[in-house]
Order: sequence, then structure tokens, then C-alpha cells
Amino acid sequence: MSNRSIPGDFRTVLSITPLLDFWREKVAPKCEHMAAMFEVFEKRIQETPDLQGDIDRAEVAARHTDILAPLMSVAFPSSTWESEITGAFTPFQHQAIYCTPTYRKLLFNNSGTIVGRLKGQQNALDFQRLIRAYALILKRIYGIDQGLDSPLIRIVTDPETGLERHFQITPDFQFVQVGTVGRQRELSDPERQQVIDHIADPHVLTSLLPPENFIFRGFTVVRAVDVTESEITSALERDLIDQESIFSADGFKRLQSRLRTLFGQSDLKASLAALQQDKVLVLNDGHTSKANCLFTNSSHIPLNDLSQSVWLKAAAQKEILRIPDLSKKPNLCPVEQEAVDHGVRSMLIAPLHYRGKAIGTFWITSSRPNDLGAIEAQKMNHIVPLFSMALKRGLEDMNNEVQSVIKEKCTAVHPSVEWRFRNAAMDHMERLRQGKSSEMESIIFKDVIPLFGQSDIRGSSEARVQSIQADLSEQLSLAGTVMRRAAAAKSWPLLDELSYRIDQRIARISTGLSTEEESAVASFLQQEVEPSFVELRTIGPGVSHAIDGYHQAIDPARGVIYRKRKAFEESISSLNERLSGYLDQQQAEAQQVFPHYFEKHQTDGIDYVIYLGASMHPEGKHNLFFHNNLALWQFKVACGLAWHTRQIQPQLKVPLDTCHLILINHAPLTIRFRYDEKRFDVDGAYDVRQEIVKSRLDKATVKGSRERLTQPGRVAVVYSHPREGRDIRRHIDYLQSRGQLLEDLEMVDLEDLPGVRGLKALRVSVNLEVGAAAAAIESMAG
Repeated sequence: MSNRSIPGDFRTVLSITPLLDFWREKVAPKCEHMAAMFEVFEKRIQETPDLQGDIDRAEVAARHTDILAPLMSVAFPSSTWESEITGAFTPFQHQAIYCTPTYRKLLFNNSGTIVGRLKGQQNALDFQRLIRAYALILKRIYGIDQGLDSPLIRIVTDPETGLERHFQITPDFQFVQVGTVGRQRELSDPERQQVIDHIADPHVLTSLLPPENFIFRGFTVVRAVDVTESEITSALERDLIDQESIFSADGFKRLQSRLRTLFGQSDLKASLAALQQDKVLVLNDGHTSKANCLFTNSSHIPLNDLSQSVWLKAAAQKEILRIPDLSKKPNLCPVEQEAVDHGVRSMLIAPLHYRGKAIGTFWITSSRPNDLGAIEAQKMNHIVPLFSMALKRGLEDMNNEVQSVIKEKCTAVHPSVEWRFRNAAMDHMERLRQGKSSEMESIIFKDVIPLFGQSDIRGSSEARVQSIQADLSEQLSLAGTVMRRAAAAKSWPLLDELSYRIDQRIARISTGLSTEEESAVASFLQQEVEPSFVELRTIGPGVSHAIDGYHQAIDPARGVIYRKRKAFEESISSLNERLSGYLDQQQAEAQQVFPHYFEKHQTDGIDYVIYLGASMHPEGKHNLFFHNNLALWQFKVACGLAWHTRQIQPQLKVPLDTCHLILINHAPLTIRFRYDEKRFDVDGAYDVRQEIVKSRLDKATVKGSRERLTQPGRVAVVYSHPREGRDIRRHIDYLQSRGQLLEDLEMVDLEDLPGVRGLKALRVSVNLEVGAAAAAIESMAG
């Protein structure tokens, strides 16, 4: 279908004959009084040539309103004469013969011309006229009714307010007769189907039914309905999809213009406020902006400056707050006083929520007291969800921009310290927007307490090597079977040599395995042994069967036998997932009690580090109670990790067990975020000792023996100072009383480690009986 204007050559004739027929057939037979009245006016029409038959010009008929008015009452009820927006026109023309006062006031100018503009392009009007004309022809003459009805929207300027109003224009063709010029053209069944298939394509319709073959006689009743509110609401919804509409001055001016139309106030002003931690981001058309901030139409106001203000009062409630006259409010805060000084009197303030959480406010103001009342509040209530979603998306976009800076400079950061990175990122972005050179500032947390824990899978390295040995030996053995069967059939010297080399590699693997040997075996099999199978398969069915057995044992994705290694890796993965999932669950609950930095690593087992201190809390909070609470939480989690290991062991294809370690260090230290390495690290030579101890504890042994400190099913706690040992001993006593630990506590000294001396340890077994251990997996918060 073409977008260009498609002219029609339909003949349209103004006539009141269809109206008279309606009276004669529908009205007069039902009421003798109406019949008597019609008889009088029919006689008067017979005496008025201007109204008989086809009427030359609309203005001629319009001169006889004394006759038309009673007859038009069937389409223009007297009860709605003053309120309805209705007019009678020559079919498909703008020539009016009869209109209500409101129609004439709003949609005609002084010269009698239709005012305003159509929503969309002008050729849309020509297209709609043509399609409606054909729809009428098809329905009245050919009995094809496809229900085409696309209302037009006319936008006009209200003469009183100077603001736009939107009217939906709906034509009524009840008093239009459709006739043919000459003989009526019949449509074949294929042509009727073609019309139905192209009901909105004027080119097809005009080719089958030329417009000059039809005539429209009568008049069209056009009704206009004010749809300003729904149209503006739809326009606001479209605008608010674009974040620039609220985060740029020009976009917000467009929104404000629409809001003025919606509320019918030409001087109305609108603003948005977004809650951003301890600040409020104010968005508007720039009329109160003082700062060059992240957005061209924004300014930041400290949250404390709004204490006891109408904005925070609105944000705290879930309904629109109406302020009849802000200047009458007692004890104005500085921001309220500034608004009054700018002429603000009447206000409507709507809280903006997302999933039950306040995210900001949206408000409109007038310079006149009591200018925004209940009706305006009701309108505002309809659009508040649009602004809530727009603000939410806008803040998400802003947060994404902040996060992209954090990701570029820092990768992912823990939620407990994200506030510090956000502040640094927003300061960095603001400096860049001001044209200044900028780098992210150093992120340093001083006087933090570290808590370290580890659950190591004992013997995982040996088990991994054994699985590789088993897979390689099996693959070599299968290759050896092929060579022996081939040598039994053919006395080729190379077969004996390959068998000898295969046996040698099996023998070497059984005594030990290096990375080089693993690679050498794979290369030997893939480059020397397997290529020979093509020729060896021709020797006979026995050899061919052995080759098939070799290939069937090969993992298709890896090209080698991977049975034992797969079983080992699945066992490691299952155990890691069980332990990691439990730790994540417990950590999430612990965060609810008191936020703290948490970092977890997972290899063959898991280890984690916790940092907490006043410098890591956005409000500078730190409490010794929560520190001790987390220390007890650590021990309970270690018990839970041991218990989960015991529960999953029957499901593992390879037997595995875990050893559990806790490192106690009450000495505060300083950590710094390393932008180059994208991680936190201790800062200062003294604090580095903590990292050295952590890295070497897995090799620690009990002094005077070669016994490893960590043992399966037991928790070892390492410390340096006697006070640290006394603190942890209290936790052990408590857990023993609860039946979570056994009564086998050991106190041992550790052999000196490179760069580390004087470490001591407590070691105790976890009660792994199901009933006693159940409490060990309860959350700290519980």
C-alpha cells in the first residue's frame, strides 16, 4: 500500500433526503405527535426550494436552521446540544450545514474553516476518506463488511488556554445513500476474494471499482470526543521510553509541555527527584539547576537539606501529597523557602515506588494557591506509574554507566563495599563531564579485621594423578591388544616394536606420571599408533574387532579415554558445589546480620576471607559483638562443611574427604584495591605477614612430628597470641556443649614455616552423627 495521497473521483452530493426518509420510515410511524410535526416541516420543505433534492452549497442549507433544527434532533439531541461536539457535513467534505455551538467554537475559525491538524501526515486523511468511501460501497452495494474503522485524531489549540486539545473524529454515515452511476458492476467470486484480501489497498479497489461509478448523497454526522488525556498519556508513555526525556533539559521540556496540556495549565512546572543514598538527584527542565552534574538538567541536594520537607513526607507515604499553598507551611526548610522564592505555591507531590521501595518523587507546581486540587491529583495518579518506571530505568542506565566504570577499573566488587566504589566512580565521571582529567581514586580501608577459613579436599592431587594413570594405562593396553593380534597374523617387525614401546610406557606410568609423560603418551598414541589402524584393520576380523574396542573406549569430545578422570572431576565438582552452595547460603544470611566484605576461592576445595571494620561500613559502624559473632559463625560453618562432606560421600564416584582450617588474627590491618590486579590486597610490610601465613598453612605440621595439622573430619584453628586462643576456646566449649564437636580437643605447636614462627593451633573433631550435626548447619542468624 502506497503512502502517497491517493485522490478519489467519487461524486458527493449534499441532500437532506435521507433525513426525511428516516423520519418518514422510522420516526413518524411510532408517534402520532412526531408524525404531525413531520407533516408540518415536510410541507415547509416543499415550500423551500433550497432544501429540495440535491443542494448546491452547504451555506445555502445552513441558512434554514429553523427548519433543519427540529429535523436534526434525531441526530443532535437537545439534551446534549450544548455539551456534544457534533456537526453535519457534505459526505467526505468539510462543508458544514449544521453544528453544535461547541463544535463551532473549538473546530472552526471565524471564517468557517476547520482548524488544527491531524495526528500523523495529511495524506493519512486522504487515505482514510478513500478507504471509508470504499468500505461504505462494499457494505451497502456488495454486502462485504470487514469492519474497517480507524478513527482520526485532530489536534487543535484551545482558544481559552492556548494549550493543545486532542479530539477523536468519528463519522456516522447513517444519512448517506450510496448509488451507482450507470449500470452496477457485478463482482465475480475471485474478484470478491481479491477485494477482501486487499480491503485496505486503494490501488486494487480503484482498479476493480472505479470511483467515478459511484455517488454519495446525503450528509455525514461527525462526532468529536475529547481524548486529550488518553492521547497525552500515550505520548508520555512513548516519550518516557527514551531516557533522554527525563535526563536532558530539552527532553524534560517536551514532557512538561505535555503535562501542561494534560492538566490544562499553561504555566505548570514539573520536576523529578531520585533518591541516591545520602543525596537527592533533582531532574527538571533546568529552571532550578545550579550544578554541572551527571545530567544536563540535574542538581544534587544533600538528603539532610530536605529533612522534614514536603518531598520526604511524600516519599514516606504511598499517596499523592497535596500542598494548597507552600508559603503557608510553618517552619520551611531552606529548599522549601527557595521554592517559595521562585513563586511556587500550589503543589502535587507523588511518591515514586518500585516493588514497594521508594525511589523518588514526581511533582507539579503552580504559581497560584489552591490551583492543583482533587481532579488534578486523580489525573496525576494515572501517570505516576509511567514516571516510576521511567525513573527506575533511568537510574538503572545511570547505574550501568557507573558499573561499567567500576568494571573497567575494578571488575566486580563485593556488595558490602560497592558504595565506596560507586562514590569513587561517580566522582570520576563527574570530573570527566566537567572536562577535567581524572583517574579513579585509591580505595583503601584501614583498621580492618581479617577472618580466614579453608576446607581443603585431602589427597586430591594424588587422586587426580591416579585417574590419569588409569586412563592412559587402559588406552595403552587396548592399543597393545591391537598390536598383539595383528602380530599374530602378520610377522611385521614394526608391530613387535610398537608393542614393546607400548609396554614400556605402561611400566613407566605405573611408577609415576609427569606432565611431560602425559603429553608424550597422548602424542605417541595419536601420531604413531592410531594412524596404523587403517592398514591393520584389513588384516582380519580379530584385529578389526580390537580396533573397534579401542575407539569405543575413546571419549569423542576429548579424543582419549577419560573414564577415571571424568569420575574424579565429577566427584570434585559435586563436592565443591555442595560445599560452595552451603557456604554461599550461610554467607548470605550472615550478611543480613552485619554487612562485611567476603571473598571466596574454589579449586580442590574452597577458601574464603572476610574483612570487617568501621571503614568498610557506609555509616562508619563497627561493633565487637558482631566481630565475635562472625568468629563463632566461622566455626559453625566449618562444622557444617564437614557434615556436608560426610552426607555427599556415598554419592561420589571417587572417595574424597575434607580438612578444615581457620586462621585467627585480631591485629587490624589495611587493605588497598589494586586496580592493575583487580583485587584487594594487604597494604604495608607488616600486614603482608597475614598473606604469608595464609599461603603456607596448608603445609603446616605438628611440631616434633611429620603429621599434617589438618586432618579429615577435624577443624584446626591457628593463632599467634594466647588471647586469640582463649577466645576461640570459649567457642569450642560452647559447640562441644551443643554436641557439635567431640571431646577430643588438642592444643599443639606448629613447626616453623619459611618466614613464619611461633604459630599455635587447636584441633578438634566434628560430630558427624546426623542427629548431633544437624545443628551445625543452622544459620548464624537463626
